[in-house]
Amino acid sequence: MAIRVLLVDDQPLLRTGFRMILEAEQELVVVGEAGDGLQALEQVRALQPDVVLMDIRMPRMDGVEATRQITGPERNGPAKVLTTFDLDEYVVEALRAGASGFLLKDAPAHELVQAIRVVAAGEAMLAPSITRRLLDKYAGHLPSGEESVPDALGTLTEREVEVLKLVARGLSNAEIAADLFVSETTVKTHVGHVLTKLGLRDRVQAAVYAYESGLVRPGAQ
Repeated sequence: MAIRVLLVDDQPLLRTGFRMILEAEQELVVVGEAGDGLQALEQVRALQPDVVLMDIRMPRMDGVEATRQITGPERNGPAKVLTTFDLDEYVVEALRAGASGFLLKDAPAHELVQAIRVVAAGEAMLAPSITRRLLDKYAGHLPSGEESVPDALGTLTEREVEVLKLVARGLSNAEIAADLFVSETTVKTHVGHVLTKLGLRDRVQAAVYAYESGLVRPGAQ
């Protein structure tokens, strides 16, 4: 079954380039385009895409607010959002808003295609090296919509806390398994329990949560 993609970027040339890359893949279909966040909301409602490839900085409504409205409680559609960006502080805000991942705009074509597939499958697109760099740089001083420190960390087991810390530092399941001397299946189980107990959507939000709750400090090893 084809993956339906909506392209959202204020630069027509970039949208054209993304379209050419994605439409070269048999299972990917670009169902529409939008030049800003408001148009994106209209297109999501009308076209019901599976994945929205969302730029962050755009006129009228930026990608952060559009993401929040697409993925929030009053969802405008079933779409998952994959954000594209140049490294800056807005990325963490997009993840807080509900984006399932992020990708550099100059990423190779195969990475873009793989990211679309991963997000469409319900997983988070979490690039470990980029995640560590971004969160270390910004999570300590960005304002949060919820200033109180969550009590939910107390519901996690000691091992689940260990796993959450490693997720926040950008480790993959295989790397976490090697670090803790357990199987990848066990790691997946722990990650699932963490997401359920903390009411989080995916690994990306888990990483942000770990920083915002103070469990992991920017720059900590």
